[in-house]
Amino acid sequence: MSADQSADQVRQFTIAEDDDGVRLDRWFKRHLPQVGFGTVSRWARTGQLRVDGKRAKPEDRLAEGQVLRVPPGGEDGPRTQRKARELGETERAEAEDMLIYKSKSALVLNKPPGLATQGGTKTHHHVDGLLDAYIEGDGPRPRLVHRLDKDTSGVLLVARTPGSAAFFSKRFSGRSAKKIYWALVVGVPDVFEGTIEAPLAKQPGSGGEKMHIDEENGQPAKTVYRVVERAGNAAAWVELQPFTGRTHQLRVHMAAIGHPIVGDGKYGGQDAFLTGSVSRKMHLHARRLIIDAPGSEKLDVTADLPEHFAGSMEQLGFDMSLSEAAPVAAPPPERSREEKKQAARQHAKQYRKTRKGERRARRSAPVGKPGGKPAPKGRPKR
Repeated sequence: MSADQSADQVRQFTIAEDDDGVRLDRWFKRHLPQVGFGTVSRWARTGQLRVDGKRAKPEDRLAEGQVLRVPPGGEDGPRTQRKARELGETERAEAEDMLIYKSKSALVLNKPPGLATQGGTKTHHHVDGLLDAYIEGDGPRPRLVHRLDKDTSGVLLVARTPGSAAFFSKRFSGRSAKKIYWALVVGVPDVFEGTIEAPLAKQPGSGGEKMHIDEENGQPAKTVYRVVERAGNAAAWVELQPFTGRTHQLRVHMAAIGHPIVGDGKYGGQDAFLTGSVSRKMHLHARRLIIDAPGSEKLDVTADLPEHFAGSMEQLGFDMSLSEAAPVAAPPPERSREEKKQAARQHAKQYRKTRKGERRARRSAPVGKPGGKPAPKGRPKR
């Protein structure tokens, strides 16, 4: 948007790339929030609102490069745009340390564990409160378009403009954004690659702080997982890709199949902790995000592990290069009932073979257990 005239004169605005395709009434909400919808409708009805010289309606969609004529006045109330908050030197340094990528439309942060994404009851220090550090000049305040749990670390996308916020939000809600998480889980799943489909709902009596599987009233939730490497039978390193964005989805799904995420006492209880020197913090990290961006840009960003997670990976002997070349999974196609039965038979066959191999291995070598020394590592059998 560009304009030099004051509010008491006829104003002309050139539609920017960021507003290409937006409705006219939505444009006003973004750029002239002090002008109410009633005023916009009246201007359109009386022919005072024009795009490239032609009369325009509130529902018309704008295109980049068009010139919008806005009559003088129309201020229904004070400007609603939030003023930037004054940040201290420590807060600005914290914001700068999180930033791992910057473009015209987006900021990508590597959120540390223990920092909430947004504020709430008794939560006053959070990512949203640090976004004022990224405001440039008179530009808009960046906006969150998705969230991570407080104890989950990794890639967090922030939109730099209202237009890019709308664009990214559609990609997340439309499930075209690909999110790859890394997790350490207790034990090793019997099936090394699979899909968990279990509907989730808020657990009664938890005040909405905890989720559970609810086959009758829960919202659909789907997660694809892959075991990358294992440390004997003690723990496994898994890649997780959620195809829905339910609260605590990955944590509930992994606990539901008997392999809670290491450090997740909320859903795994005491079984979620490995004694010894393995950290008791949550081992869930948003490792990679692939998402379309406005224009022809495509973001593909990877976030480094936090210190405690990296230390556990090293201690258990996992080779992080094993995941870098792994292709991003596509959503599995819907299968017929017969195909599902066949897949179940194959899973059962694979399980029997795996257990047979483990029994043979136990005859010749000791196997590590949770709570003891790190067990021998090895790549999953395919």
